[in-house]
Amino acid sequence: MFWLLAILAYLLGSLSFAILLSRLFGTADPRAQGSGNPGATNMLRLAGRRLAILTLLGDLLKGLLPVLVAAALGLEPQRQAWIGLAAVLGHLYPVYFRFHGGKGVATAAGMLLGLYPPAALLAAAAWLLTFLLTRTSSLAALIATPLTLPLLAWQRPEALLPMSVLTALIVWRHRGNLRDLFAGRERHF
Repeated sequence: MFWLLAILAYLLGSLSFAILLSRLFGTADPRAQGSGNPGATNMLRLAGRRLAILTLLGDLLKGLLPVLVAAALGLEPQRQAWIGLAAVLGHLYPVYFRFHGGKGVATAAGMLLGLYPPAALLAAAAWLLTFLLTRTSSLAALIATPLTLPLLAWQRPEALLPMSVLTALIVWRHRGNLRDLFAGRERHF
């Protein structure tokens, strides 16, 4: 059951709502314009608030649903976390779009919401505060994601290893943003 759910989570995670919505509404392909990232932030830049919100909700749900299904089927929290991570991997490396995906932040937020809502609220608050202070989405993600690890270590230690892997993946996917942040070239809103 675990491996089947992990595969299904990966396939669900591989659905890129930014790409699908841009095709449906005839807007620019987010992989070809703006930051080149098929995620909600780039959709906001390229297609406006409505499509960015739809992208955010779709990406959030594809991280949340596999975790909720795993929990409903009685899988323990660590396996739920690995299944959620499979959805995030689908978002990062989508089989349907030649493995060119987004940065995984919204899908990771959905996964975290399903695993332990207080940690998701902490991450959302840290992301929002950082964004309001800096107007930089990438920096907000890079601060918010690792902040969840101490809380998980304390309250949900069984999910700590998958979340640590997730944090490393998100930092890896933001490596270009990190270079731009250190060089003072990162985009701001």
